[in-house]
Amino acid sequence: MSKMEVKTSLLDNMIGVGDMVLLEPLSEESFIDNLRKRFDHNEIYTYIGSVVISLNPYKSLPIFTADKVEEYRNRNFYELSPHIYALADEAYRSLRDQDKDQCILITGESGAGKTEASKLVMSYVAAVCGKGHEVNKVKEQLLQSNPVLEAFGNAKTVRNDNSSRFGKYMDIEFDFKGDPLGGVISNYLLEKSRVVKQPRGERNFHIFYQLLSGASEDTLRKLKLDRDFSKYNYLSLDSATVNGLDDAAGFRTVRNAMQIVGFMEDEMQSVLELVAAVLKLGNIEFKPESRVNGFDESRVKDKNDLKEMCELLGIEQSVLERAFSFRTVEAKLEKVSTTLNVAQAYYARDALAKNLYSRLFSWLVQRINESIKAQTKSRKKVMGVLDIYGFEIFEDNSFEQFIINYCNEKLQQIFIELTLREEQEEYIREGIEWTNIEYFNNAIICDLIENNQNGILAMLDEECLRPGTVTDETFLDKLNTVCAEHQHFESRLSKNSKFLTDHSLPHNCFRIQHYAGKVLYRVEGFVDKNNDLLYRDLSQAMYKANHSLMKMLFPEGNPDKVNLKRPPTAGFQFRASVSTLMKNLQTKNPNYIRCIKPNEKKAPHIFTDSLVCHQVRYLGLMENVRVRRAGYAFRQAYEPCLERYKMLCKQTWPHWRGPTRKGVEVLLTDLQVPAEEFSYGRSKIFIRNPRTLFFLEEKRRHCLEDLATLIQKIYRGWKCRTHFLLLKKSQVVVAAWYRRYAQQKKYQNIKRSTIIVQSFIRGWKARKILRELKYQKRCEEAVTTIAAYWHGTQARRELKRLKEEARRKHAVAVIWAYWLGLKVRREYRKFFRANAGKKIYDFTVQRIMQKYFLGLKNTMPSMSPTDKNWPARPYQFLDGTHQALRRIFHLWRCKKYRSQFTEEKKAIYEEKLEASQMFKDKKALYPSSVGQPFKGDYLEIKKNPKYQKLNSAVEEKILLADVINKINRANGKSTPRIFLLTKSHFVLADHKTGQVKVSVPLSDVTSVSVSTQSDGFFALKLKEGSTSAAKGDFLLSSERLIEIITKLYRTGSATADREQLNIDITDEFLVQFKQDKVCVKFIQGSPKNGNSATCKRKNNRLVEVSVPSP
Repeated sequence: MSKMEVKTSLLDNMIGVGDMVLLEPLSEESFIDNLRKRFDHNEIYTYIGSVVISLNPYKSLPIFTADKVEEYRNRNFYELSPHIYALADEAYRSLRDQDKDQCILITGESGAGKTEASKLVMSYVAAVCGKGHEVNKVKEQLLQSNPVLEAFGNAKTVRNDNSSRFGKYMDIEFDFKGDPLGGVISNYLLEKSRVVKQPRGERNFHIFYQLLSGASEDTLRKLKLDRDFSKYNYLSLDSATVNGLDDAAGFRTVRNAMQIVGFMEDEMQSVLELVAAVLKLGNIEFKPESRVNGFDESRVKDKNDLKEMCELLGIEQSVLERAFSFRTVEAKLEKVSTTLNVAQAYYARDALAKNLYSRLFSWLVQRINESIKAQTKSRKKVMGVLDIYGFEIFEDNSFEQFIINYCNEKLQQIFIELTLREEQEEYIREGIEWTNIEYFNNAIICDLIENNQNGILAMLDEECLRPGTVTDETFLDKLNTVCAEHQHFESRLSKNSKFLTDHSLPHNCFRIQHYAGKVLYRVEGFVDKNNDLLYRDLSQAMYKANHSLMKMLFPEGNPDKVNLKRPPTAGFQFRASVSTLMKNLQTKNPNYIRCIKPNEKKAPHIFTDSLVCHQVRYLGLMENVRVRRAGYAFRQAYEPCLERYKMLCKQTWPHWRGPTRKGVEVLLTDLQVPAEEFSYGRSKIFIRNPRTLFFLEEKRRHCLEDLATLIQKIYRGWKCRTHFLLLKKSQVVVAAWYRRYAQQKKYQNIKRSTIIVQSFIRGWKARKILRELKYQKRCEEAVTTIAAYWHGTQARRELKRLKEEARRKHAVAVIWAYWLGLKVRREYRKFFRANAGKKIYDFTVQRIMQKYFLGLKNTMPSMSPTDKNWPARPYQFLDGTHQALRRIFHLWRCKKYRSQFTEEKKAIYEEKLEASQMFKDKKALYPSSVGQPFKGDYLEIKKNPKYQKLNSAVEEKILLADVINKINRANGKSTPRIFLLTKSHFVLADHKTGQVKVSVPLSDVTSVSVSTQSDGFFALKLKEGSTSAAKGDFLLSSERLIEIITKLYRTGSATADREQLNIDITDEFLVQFKQDKVCVKFIQGSPKNGNSATCKRKNNRLVEVSVPSP
């Protein structure tokens, strides 16, 4: 279809028949032929009424673009060509506008495209619903849950490279506006037997290969794994690599998806450890060992894999080794321990591997549900999407195929019931007489399987629970006895003699005639798979593990809660799950997508009739068409019907002025359509036979051709007249524009000449003024120079006079000193000879002391209290004096230094001392803050008129005012805010307007958390339950972090009735954002904005701060 062509109806430009209800004649051959014709033209979607048939094209088609989403948005279901988007839009609008809960049931065999169909439905709903940060976050989590579940629940099979090996039902919850709030996922019947054994040409679950291919060497070393697939017994080697499947990229996708969904790093590591443990478990092998009593006992051959597995799970090696060799059976008051032979040990190992993986998968689903569940408790609208196995008929069908086909029988039953109910309700709503429709009711088959008394599942449970020898053969004997007369049960050994000679029915098999055909089941393994038995010794060994998940995965292993009652069987659990699912589906409006695989080669452009015919039969599509065609094949509202066919009648063309129903009646009467071919409803016209519709379409096609010719004639005449008038108008416009252009040129020439004259005059005036200013400036400079020279002369004369006066005073002082010395010598000369020795000694000591003090005076260190320099000691006998003088001098200069302090400066140094005690050697940012004084009011709130309004709003004295960055709780982006600190509150205000955003009492602040690195991020944690904590804690960033936290701490300590503020310095801490506990993690890296730290909200449980490397 070209870009200019717009379809207005399902019937326009139709390839084959877009709706199988209109197929004429209706037969299986014409049904298959119509599907083939549409498939060859890349029309992969076809309707059966409101049911969508989807053929897997095995190639990319340009029909899933954003333009296609807009094309089908808010359009009628039959308005455009068949598409899965039409069904998704119909379901979404019914949910949003009519408040009807919806469910979309997607069925088909493996490789038919069920998983892709469910992704298309979810992506369409995500594209058309509302926008916004929270809504987009919910949509992203819902979409990213798929890669996680596909990695752990999908595998490569012979039919499909990405086959879902579990059933999935997702309830997407919406609010009253139609915006998604969250979702809930339910999983059904994971094929856990694939963990230990895969059929030829198939692989184990994707996650094993993705882990070995995509994990880093460091991760593999921690998990004790090797990249070589051949080293693991649980991994098949013939299909280890798949063309077009990049396991390494898949692993990166899975890790990214887990982070988006909300998995923490330690949770992801724990999951990978369990996956590695399963691989290691498969490498454990056993050897027989004979005991004295003659019984065989199993022993582990090579204990290296056992040791590594125990290290991964935190289990004592001896405990697990004993659990593989012995089995303890408990009665009421007795315990009996028996040895396990090699075969039993291998069975126990495989049972543990299957249970460990399946329980891990269930935990993953539960963990995803915790992240994507709706946060609000108000009433929600629900859209369910069911992606489950289709009907399976293999050459060798076992217990798995039996319960899968049982589930499909239940889905077929509810499909027929809901389709008939929908038809009947529409007939009653439109006032059309309802006639009973004959159809095959498969309730008898469902009863054969699920009857509580003599159903197959009930008898299987009874066999598993009864004492004595229980085998698959005894179970088959019981079926032959109880179900022999059932018309849908066949067996060679039943009492019904007509199957005794049926050689297509082996002796160890039974056959059930399902709605989709007969299926032969081999009873081998039915009892073991239904028991799904895990020895209690292994459960208890797993419970003893130190691994974070094991106690949750194996709660029955708790020795304090030993339950001697046997656990429910696999069949019982699945039947209960199916029953819950059916009840859930019956409360919703159903929408069906039937997926069909066109060929077994998984190649485009190949359509295998026999394969498609087989799927058409077991999907019951022919039955569906017959139910829809039993009454009226086509129905349409009166208004679109009249709008489409009104050109066929002169009375209704081009406009009908009366009621639309009356117009349709006039139209059909004029066309002479037989009355038995249609019926009038309250709002719709019902057409019985498709031939009548095709007759109307043919008449419309001929009429459109005539109308097209008439439109072309009128258009050509209008185009010629318009062209002539345009030429005439253009001539007038061109002449007017030319005259305007000539006048403009003349005006511009005059204006240019005037400007030149003006410029010359202005230049002459400017030069004249410049000359006058230069002369005036030279005169002023001359006066200044003369004055400078005169002042210099005066200063030199005065200096000379002062020097002469100083020399005279010095001469008088020297003469007086010499005269005093002479007098002293004359006075003491007469006493000198009597005490000469003592006087010489005293004089010498006095002279040494004098010299010591004078030398000390000249070499005295600076007055800084931090200066540790001190002159060297000249004589050893002065050692005590030297140290005492040093101490006295240090105390004296400290006193002098303190005496210079004002009260304000003293408070600043006390804060500096407090900051040193809190952050020195703990916070990398502290050294850069030592030389910066604590100013406090950096914004000058009282002086700055810009903050006058903010100053008046804060009544107390402001201790600190600065601009900081507040981190948005939702996305991690920063917003500038004014931070004010008073004695009792801290306030955050808008940086531009000064308007107060929040005021928090300091009594509500319990602690402050910062990192050890050089960033400025800090978290203010509030008291739980306080009014201030309604939106959660505050995450802030400031270059003056040290000053802010110091003042907060001192303000809290100064108040006696307030608890002391707790300072937490760590690189990973928790904050409360609304209802969520969020981890703030600091890492060293290369931030995008250079040398400053950056913050990013990774998911709803993690905020990551990147700090530049030192």
